[in-house]
Amino acid sequence: MGRCPRCGEWNSFSEEVSSPTGGAKTLKTGRLKVSAAQSLSSIEEAEGIRFPSGIGEFDRVLGGGIMKGAAILVGGEPGIGKSTLMLQGAHRFPGPGKVLYISGEEAPGQIKMRARRLGVTRDIEILCEPSLETILPVLRQVKPQLAIVDSIQTLISAEAGSVPGTPNQLKYGCHELITWAREAGAALFLVAHITKEGTIAGPKLIEHMVDTVLYFDNSQSDVRFLRSTKNRFGSVDEVGLFTMTETGLVEVTDPSSLFLVQREGELPAGIATAPVYEGSRVLLIEIQALVVPAKGGLSRTFSDRIDPRRVSRIAAVLEKHMGLRFSDQDVYINVAGGMMLKETGIDLAIAMALYSARTGISLPRERAVTGELSLAGEVRPIPHLEKRIKTARDLGFALIVPAGIKGSKIPGAAESVKGLKQAVTAVFGKQARE
Repeated sequence: MGRCPRCGEWNSFSEEVSSPTGGAKTLKTGRLKVSAAQSLSSIEEAEGIRFPSGIGEFDRVLGGGIMKGAAILVGGEPGIGKSTLMLQGAHRFPGPGKVLYISGEEAPGQIKMRARRLGVTRDIEILCEPSLETILPVLRQVKPQLAIVDSIQTLISAEAGSVPGTPNQLKYGCHELITWAREAGAALFLVAHITKEGTIAGPKLIEHMVDTVLYFDNSQSDVRFLRSTKNRFGSVDEVGLFTMTETGLVEVTDPSSLFLVQREGELPAGIATAPVYEGSRVLLIEIQALVVPAKGGLSRTFSDRIDPRRVSRIAAVLEKHMGLRFSDQDVYINVAGGMMLKETGIDLAIAMALYSARTGISLPRERAVTGELSLAGEVRPIPHLEKRIKTARDLGFALIVPAGIKGSKIPGAAESVKGLKQAVTAVFGKQARE
């Protein structure tokens, strides 16, 4: 039919073949499979088999290793190192089975050049083919324990149209590959491009189909962040840290002071240090603030690593309870090292950085602050305080912490504070503005 009688669209009808017996066809066999319901008590519990990837930071984000039969989606900007990470993971993969690297973007010679630069010595199976009808038979023939598809945007199947990268192509191709992985018990990595907004390109359905979704992000330096936004087999709070070198990605094993800027003398105004809890470890982060008169009489907030609405809220709390005027000022907030921060424990550090930038008074070099700031000017409790205190103390910082928390008297916590005014007095001392 040329035109739909309901919506009026042209050429919107597609043929769908249904089974007359009501059964579902298995993958590429055409055989009918009838499913039956099972009671929960009759199902035998089976723990998943997890094996290490050979990269410690990668395993940290995955929740301890790669699950057998899992489908993992990895997204990131072009050139950030997705293919490098996958090739290094294939090289260090400790499993006895085969590794198949499927590329629809590069020629075998290009992959060979990168493998030589990265020092890959494992004999990895390489398939440079975008056609799903060719990929599936090779997967059944090779029977790899680990399969990598780089990238899903290049997949094409005659069953889903003739143009690669369309939503139908992505959904159909990923569904077939994920079904194969679960039936074969193999681990499957799907590499994906991202959009200008930073999300994985294609329908959101793809993220619901896989078991784990990883985002590869970079900072203003050579540091790379690997984060999980979905993980059926582990936590989504862990962050993997890498540095990009000429020989590939190198793990950052001790990142405690990685994002601190080394300076001599006094700190510039507008600089505050905060211990940030990421996953199972604490990182000391430097938050930078700049406050200048607004141009045109309309104040604005510029912050790409911390939510600008959060910065505006904290500036309003300072204006209300400390008498500092921000309504006619442009506010700029930056995080040294380019790390994205979302946790509530940095509220007090943002407030101290803004206070310092507005008044021109510098924070002491050895002082760090942490705590959540309420609209009433209260410094509220935060989790994992003991680890924050220990990390700050090991790096030579005395920490200002919220009052009323167990562990706040541990040596290294300079002072416990209840409110914003008390925190300003504790940090800046006699220089604090009345």
